[in-house]
Amino acid sequence: MPFRFTLRQLEYFVAVGKTGSIAAASERLNVSSPTISASIAQLETEFGLTLFIREHAKGLTLTKGGERFLQRTEVILKDAENLSDLAGEITGNIQGTLSVGCLVTFAQIVLPSLRRKFEDAQPNARIEQHELNQAEIFSQLRRGELDIALTYDLDIPPELEFSPLVSLPPYVVVSEDHPLAKFEEITVDALRGEPMVLLDLPHSSEYFLSFFHDSGFKPNVTERTRDMSIMRSLVANGFGFSIANILPLNNQSPDGKVLRFIPLPGTARPMQIGLLRVRNEIPTKTMTAFIDHCREVIDHDKDAVEKIPGLTG
Repeated sequence: MPFRFTLRQLEYFVAVGKTGSIAAASERLNVSSPTISASIAQLETEFGLTLFIREHAKGLTLTKGGERFLQRTEVILKDAENLSDLAGEITGNIQGTLSVGCLVTFAQIVLPSLRRKFEDAQPNARIEQHELNQAEIFSQLRRGELDIALTYDLDIPPELEFSPLVSLPPYVVVSEDHPLAKFEEITVDALRGEPMVLLDLPHSSEYFLSFFHDSGFKPNVTERTRDMSIMRSLVANGFGFSIANILPLNNQSPDGKVLRFIPLPGTARPMQIGLLRVRNEIPTKTMTAFIDHCREVIDHDKDAVEKIPGLTG
């Protein structure tokens, strides 16, 4: 007797498995909790398998069988997406879902605008966005959880291929009353001994620290954070300077204080934003359309680029 289930039910199961909660899965998918509960119950009945241990205090925990079922279900859902891509290739249409990662430090500035314009131009295609750090981007590309990613050219492994879009020079970030705020540009040596707020993300932090290694001294790192917004607030409130390559849309910290972004000239290499994907993988028609779209926005849509300070490079 054939099994009766839908891809949508499998999506609900994966969401619950990943979040450990029907309520969290409901919020993520914008689907009612009773609908998700009923779908999980139907899957368990259909397959004769207990997928979750239900504990009032801890929520839902995957059983051993449920963990194996989840791994296989993710493969099935990915295969289903590939079928949609194949149909697009056969018909010549751009359609289906493209899973796009973006480095968390600039995702809020870059990705929503690119996504909106792409989906407006290609109504049968959808971007599924993921905000990640560099290590997570590498891992998810390798596992096939991402199709492509927007990120910096930092420590790119050989099995992944980076295509540059734009070059971004570094800036020193200081509060408006910092002693260095009066300068039009700042050398690395001028930062010797100054308290530093380090944006401490995998691969990114090594890049920022490399400026000081090349100059022969260690920076005075007094604060570390993994959040760009917190970094700007710490700097604005006098906890030290920081270094960034992406400029925000205004010169204010999240708590409303004024920041100065001062060029850091010299030997400090700029970072490049580009597209990262698995090397030698044949792109789908939808992926090719997205790559072309990104290049067109950066190269030709001057109005859009000017609204993203730093992307004019």
